[in-house]
Formats: sequence, C-alpha cells, structure tokens
Amino acid sequence: MTENSIELRENERIDDLNLNGLRIIQNPNQFCFGVDAVLLAHFAAQGIKNGANVLDLCSGNGIIPILLTHKSESEHICGLEIQSVVAEMAERSVNLNGLDDKISIICGDLKNGSEIFGKSSFHNITCNPPYKENGGGIKNKTDVSAIARHEIMCNLEDVIKTSSKLLMPGGKLAMVHRPERLTDIFWHMRNNKIEPKRLRMVHPSYGKTATMVLVEGAYRGKPKLFLEPPLYIHKDGSQEYTEEIDIIYERIG
Repeated sequence: MTENSIELRENERIDDLNLNGLRIIQNPNQFCFGVDAVLLAHFAAQGIKNGANVLDLCSGNGIIPILLTHKSESEHICGLEIQSVVAEMAERSVNLNGLDDKISIICGDLKNGSEIFGKSSFHNITCNPPYKENGGGIKNKTDVSAIARHEIMCNLEDVIKTSSKLLMPGGKLAMVHRPERLTDIFWHMRNNKIEPKRLRMVHPSYGKTATMVLVEGAYRGKPKLFLEPPLYIHKDGSQEYTEEIDIIYERIG
C-alpha cells in the first residue's frame, strides 16, 4: 500500500493532523501519540527562537518534530529514537510531509547523545519520556509499546543528564511528565545545572487532580520559577474540549 510514494507497513495508517496539511504514519498496534505530545509541542514552541537548533529526545514516531515545524521558527529539528522500527516509521512521516530539509531522524541511544551530536549543540531540547518507572513487574524489553511507556531503555536522570551536555548555555529543556515525578524532575535538573523556569499543571477537567505537568528549564539559568495558569483539557462534566485546548489544536483561532 502506498500514498504519495510512501510505503506503509502492516497495520500502519496515515493520520491527518489537521495542521497546515501535516500528516503522520502510525501503528495502533504499537504506540500512537496522545494529547501530551501536542501540549508539549505547544509549550516548548513558546521558548524556541527563530533559527534555533532543536533536538527531540525519545522522539517516537516523530510527532513533536513535525508539530514544531508548524509551531516554531526553528532552523532544524532532530529526532533521536532508540527503536529502529519506530525511527524508520518517523523518517517516512518526514518524507511524507516533504520536511527532509527541516527534520532529521536519528536512531540511537540518548545516553550517547554527546558522542552522536557533540556537546553544547542545541538551543532547545524537548522530551516526552517514558513515564513509568522500571520496577513494576517483568516487561518485554523488545516490545515497542513497553519501551515507549516504561523506563526500560532510559530513565528520567538519563534524559536530564544528557540534555545538560547537549544544551548551549541558556538553552532550554522542555518536558511533559507525571506530577508525582515533579520532585525528581527538579532535583535532577538542578543537579545537572538546568534551572527550572516554567511550570504548568495539566488537569483532565475543572476540580480534577492534575495528571500531567509541563516543565521548562534553562541550562545554567538563574533561579526563578514561573508558575503558569493551570490547563484544563475537558469542560466540567463532559468530554467536550475547553476553548484553550481547541486553540492549541488550532480548531479555532
């Protein structure tokens, strides 16, 4: 099966992102992107300056690099993904969108990031890492979905330590994670000379406990944390999205 000369593997599909004609290849039997990736791309784009060199760690199917080509004025975006089958799918999505000159997908281990790219190579780094700590039972270490969700191939400390090596002074790391890991995030950031600068809690709806947190830190930045207003995904008592979510998805102006 092909579309615009892009070959689809078994169980793959092409999804329309409804953003400037952008599309992405996904395999629902493995792992599909969620609202966390969209919120991270929107949050991170606010800290990306024109002409920036950007790296997306744990890049998966390439959703964040693809979204950032639309949401930022970055010069180039590199996606680093450890799973070869997922990295290859991301590369085909880049080709599908004609973004080969804007996005590079590299298959590699983020723990070797400074050897792959060289130190102090990026103005911005984004990461939507595995959320679940690798201590809750036996997991298949070759399973695409398990690697995406659990800290099997890397953990939070690996992400932040690598980011500190790859960021230029003043460069920014933007992450999405779970609120229960916030203390760990702050500790590892400060331990690696990344100062937490922006924080936004994400709630399923009004009155509900936050289920995601968006954090931005600056490498060798000065201490000062700005707490942004909470972000609510759904309107109270319904599955209807809030106006801000519709704006982020660009369903409304």
